[in-house]
Amino acid sequence: MDEPEWLPVFLQSIENQHYRNFSVEVCVNQPDAWWKDPSRSAICQNNAESLSLLNSVSGFPLEVIDRSSSGSGWTGKRHGVGWARKTVMDQISRKAEPADIILSLDADTLFSENYFESVAETVANFPDATALTVPYYHRLPEDQEAARAILRYEIYMRYYFLNLWRIRSPYAFTALGSAMAIPVWAYRKVGGMTPKLSGEDFYFLQKLRKSGKLICWNSEKVFPAARFSSRVFFGTGPAMIRGAEGNWDSYPIYAASLFDEIGESCILFPEMYKQTVDTEVTRFLRELTGEQDPFDSLRTNSREVHQFVRACHEKFDGLRILQYLKKRHQEERDNDEELSTNDSYGTDGERLLEWLRFFFPSDTRYAKDEGRKTKDEGRKKLSFSLSSLNVLDQIRNFLAREEDRIRRENPLF
Repeated sequence: MDEPEWLPVFLQSIENQHYRNFSVEVCVNQPDAWWKDPSRSAICQNNAESLSLLNSVSGFPLEVIDRSSSGSGWTGKRHGVGWARKTVMDQISRKAEPADIILSLDADTLFSENYFESVAETVANFPDATALTVPYYHRLPEDQEAARAILRYEIYMRYYFLNLWRIRSPYAFTALGSAMAIPVWAYRKVGGMTPKLSGEDFYFLQKLRKSGKLICWNSEKVFPAARFSSRVFFGTGPAMIRGAEGNWDSYPIYAASLFDEIGESCILFPEMYKQTVDTEVTRFLRELTGEQDPFDSLRTNSREVHQFVRACHEKFDGLRILQYLKKRHQEERDNDEELSTNDSYGTDGERLLEWLRFFFPSDTRYAKDEGRKTKDEGRKKLSFSLSSLNVLDQIRNFLAREEDRIRRENPLF
């Protein structure tokens, strides 16, 4: 949608691939009603331009799914990125072989000439895995406001991943629609993608994780665009827009202790096969579900401890973990009236810096040199709004290296 500027470079990235055993399915899409909306006329014309460009491609097999021309666009509730991605994947599934791979991409994503080959080799090395979540990295835009926003957002994503991995959560993955690959057999096994207006990649990967293991390492990265965009309801573009306005409420740096609460409860799942233990997570699930004992039905339907533990993780899944963190984070905010993520030296930066100092004490940069020194307190602090882009980029790159190391050393989880 609205991609004629990025599309030529994207198509050239495909043309440059060393691996040639592929075909491309593209869905150009928008709500049909936009043709009668003057405020959307530019997008309609840009989509028409994209269709013209795509129909002229001759260097590789390409089929266009036109859901943007007048009379062909989305109608009713069926619209958005979730329906676009599902439409493409369903069409591939109908004609592909079970061992074929659906490689999901967005038109504003860049990748090297070795990318397709790397994905094919990685999936072949783990034939029983249900999906591959590809490492990613946002190249910084020239606009400093956009650069600060994407650094803040990527730091949030990597911090979230690293903490989930630290507590050994089975949902330690990053969901990016432009950075995942799925064997066709696995797509069919889970019944395909469930369309969502946004976040379809998260729900899809969660469903695939419940069905089997995910591959989290690939030798080649993808490079999604870092830009302000309101085409989806949440995700990178909208997060950057709200973040540039000073609103990061949906993407806070959660206290490490909240992840610890989750980890400590999950460790007790085997013990709960006999009797439910009262924990913060247990109380959360009881309140959320209205069940006196949220694990009782799982206990009844599990013959072995390992079946029960798996059922516990399926109940307290990636979505529930996020809901738990949001709830506990808000409770902590409510308990401290002075707490504010919008302070010049806000608690988000302080939490991150303390986390770096605690979990990476041997890296003296975060114990001594990083952050911003305030005149009034004479000590180092970190601020997402005031610290230099160089400082934020160094932290982003450090977290990216740590994440890459973990993914590389533990490619299947």
